[in-house]
Amino acid sequence: MTDLVRLGVILTDRGSKYAVSGAPVASRADVDAVLDQLKSDKSYAKATHNTWAASLPTGALKADDGESGAGMVILRMIERAGLDNHVIIVTRWYGGKKLGGDRFRRVQDATRAYLDHIGIQS
Repeated sequence: MTDLVRLGVILTDRGSKYAVSGAPVASRADVDAVLDQLKSDKSYAKATHNTWAASLPTGALKADDGESGAGMVILRMIERAGLDNHVIIVTRWYGGKKLGGDRFRRVQDATRAYLDHIGIQS
């Protein structure tokens, strides 16, 4: 299957929990396979948002999964880091309190943690 790296829950903010995962990918089909693998874990399947972005040979892709604007945050960080052929997924379990603009900071924090984990300076 894929080389999915799951860092699990890495931060919390006002009850919301954030996890980050990622994997090398070469196509949209690979991205879908990684998402399917991640969501085979019931807790990820039931998460409020599985926001993701990917850098592919055919171009960039992103999906907000209801967390408006979050996919672009991940994509910008992927591009800035020069990471090609990779998908990063930030998962959020909503904790009952709106985070406003802080939610973008949490997405950045999670993406940075993943990049650091795979040895890429962000």
